[in-house]
Amino acid sequence: MTQFVDVPNMARWIQREGVEGIMRNMVKYLERDFARWEKFDKIPRVASHTPFGVIELMPTSDGEEYSFKYVNGHPFNPARGYQTVTAFGVLANVDNGYPTFLAEMTLLTALRTAATSAMVGKRLARQDSKRMAMIGAGSQAEFQALAFRAAMGIEDLDVYDVDPAAMDKLKRNLEPLGFRINAMTSTDEAVANADIITTCTADKAQNTILVDSHVKPGVHINAVGGDCPGKTELEAAILYRSTVFVEFPEQTRIEGEIQQVEEDFPVVEFWKVLTDQAPGRTSEEEITIFDSVGFAIADFSALRCLRDSTNGTELQSYIDLVAEPEDPKDLFSLVNSLKPVG
Repeated sequence: MTQFVDVPNMARWIQREGVEGIMRNMVKYLERDFARWEKFDKIPRVASHTPFGVIELMPTSDGEEYSFKYVNGHPFNPARGYQTVTAFGVLANVDNGYPTFLAEMTLLTALRTAATSAMVGKRLARQDSKRMAMIGAGSQAEFQALAFRAAMGIEDLDVYDVDPAAMDKLKRNLEPLGFRINAMTSTDEAVANADIITTCTADKAQNTILVDSHVKPGVHINAVGGDCPGKTELEAAILYRSTVFVEFPEQTRIEGEIQQVEEDFPVVEFWKVLTDQAPGRTSEEEITIFDSVGFAIADFSALRCLRDSTNGTELQSYIDLVAEPEDPKDLFSLVNSLKPVG
């Protein structure tokens, strides 16, 4: 039998632990796994692109456990009543290949994306950072805000979205939690006083959400929205003024902001910052960018965080996912053992 966390129990887990509590715990899992980055199998995600969106598989293994995530990205879905992103994930035992844990990952991906941003941000943003600009107020926005508060204590948000209803939604969800939110009329207004800029928009296009003139010295940019070929948010000129940190360069050069620049454009792999093999921020004036596209090791961390946190509780159930005949060589016995229908 395979352990399973479904959507209702995922929501119950988040209610029980609180988003910020989960973020703090998940960051610990992420830091431990990123610090042993070299132990993992790593490949760019396997993607199937269509005019409607993308469906991807994201596998990895540390030699003891294997994981993969199924995830889609369909930016036109909300207009049709569907989520932009849906996902589920699996952990498996490398020793026998059996799946051990299955979970919904639409909510879990939102948590792990924001937790990864926070893990990076607390090392790259200036330590005196107090205010974050959020360009894009969609499904990821609340999670990003809560993650940065959990990691850095940030509660002042200047927000801009082309859809005023999205900004109203963000205020409705976050102001009761103690955030001070200013809904702005333009990106220029939103970033004017920002210490950290988070860009997270859904349009699958090479957009210029943030231009060079928006970015002042000392800012940390948390670039979340560029996550597939042909989809970017930053003007390329910003990259040349900044130190760019990435998860897995082979994937980020295909999907991230750096797909706009030459193949040998210099980047810093963030795991090297955690292991003191590369510096993080080196001055108060430096512009740092986390070119975040999401990588399979973060999903591995998130799945294990969820499994361990819910283990032995009513939030986990079991599903009969693997066919196991009494004689491993007699699979057909399972067919013979069934009573005829009707």
